[in-house]
Amino acid sequence: MLPTPTSERALSRGLLDVLIRAGLIAVLAIFCFQIFNPFLDLIVWSVILAITIYPLQVRLRRKLGNNDGRAATLIVVIAIAIIAVPAYLLGAAMVDSVENAMAIVKSEGIHIPPPAESVAAWPLIGQRVYDLWQHASTDLTGLAQKYAPQIRDISLALLLAIAGLGKGLLIFIFALIIGGIFMAYGEAGSRSAEQIASRVFSPAKGPHIARLCTATIRAVAQGVVGIAFIQMLLIGVAFVIKGVPAAGVLALVVLLLGIAQLPATLITIPVIIYVLATEGASVATIVFSIYVFIAGLADNVLKPLLLGRGVDVPMPVVLIGALGGMVTGGVIGLFIGPVVLAVGYQLFWQWVEDQPQAQPEPQPQEGDLASRQQI
Repeated sequence: MLPTPTSERALSRGLLDVLIRAGLIAVLAIFCFQIFNPFLDLIVWSVILAITIYPLQVRLRRKLGNNDGRAATLIVVIAIAIIAVPAYLLGAAMVDSVENAMAIVKSEGIHIPPPAESVAAWPLIGQRVYDLWQHASTDLTGLAQKYAPQIRDISLALLLAIAGLGKGLLIFIFALIIGGIFMAYGEAGSRSAEQIASRVFSPAKGPHIARLCTATIRAVAQGVVGIAFIQMLLIGVAFVIKGVPAAGVLALVVLLLGIAQLPATLITIPVIIYVLATEGASVATIVFSIYVFIAGLADNVLKPLLLGRGVDVPMPVVLIGALGGMVTGGVIGLFIGPVVLAVGYQLFWQWVEDQPQAQPEPQPQEGDLASRQQI
């Protein structure tokens, strides 16, 4: 039966209505995304913190008369205090290091000893390092003027990095506060997450997908970011108490190494050597060296305890997420990247493993066989 002109016009009108509706929905989605985009990192970070800390919220809620708001407020206040005190100590140590360096330069100037002759024998870069070092020991002012553009670019990059660190700390505190609000409505949020997952995937798979995402977020946040942060506190506080130069910067490097799944001994061992070389072997330096060395290996003990919970995410996925997040989102991206990429990795393999089962071929009936034999 051929389509009539009336049915063709009705089909065209229906298709036009669908395209107009889709266009209006797309425009609305674009405007909503542009409005929400400045707060995207903050909200994602808040959701990650809320999901990670929510088990503590449940345990604490039972001791506070099943009051979700009171438990969430207590957790947020304690967490901000735990973060603010070390951050203040590390920041004060950085300021003191800069002030001491400036005072030494103003009073005594900068005196660079001439290089040893053996430096020139270093392979590949020996002669260049020797000439640059010799020039600095004889005419530091001329060398600074010669490389003024490079020095200015490096100084600007350091200032931007410090400003980014401060911005990241403020965003983290705000994210923690918003995460506390999410935790106060944790049960409703969990039901909403299951409803969204059921709508996106299917009612049968939705709850499982929601639980998988929750387990992945907690495993990565606790096993990678949490361990790196704990290790930074253990090592950074020791650096501050001992008065190691640039203790705050070194502690930040320890945090970055921990998230990138690199050993903290890359920082702790050179610092131990520096302290022993400058202050000599004493009870204080030996205790400091032993403590810092053990703290640098603490991740080997914490990883089996924390990373083993939840789901198993390969370390390359975490490393790529950390580096990619740092490039795209700065310090906050360094935390969010591994979590988001790990969730995407788990969802992708969930989709790969969820293969539709092959339908069995229909068996021919006896009547069909008889008719085929007659033919």
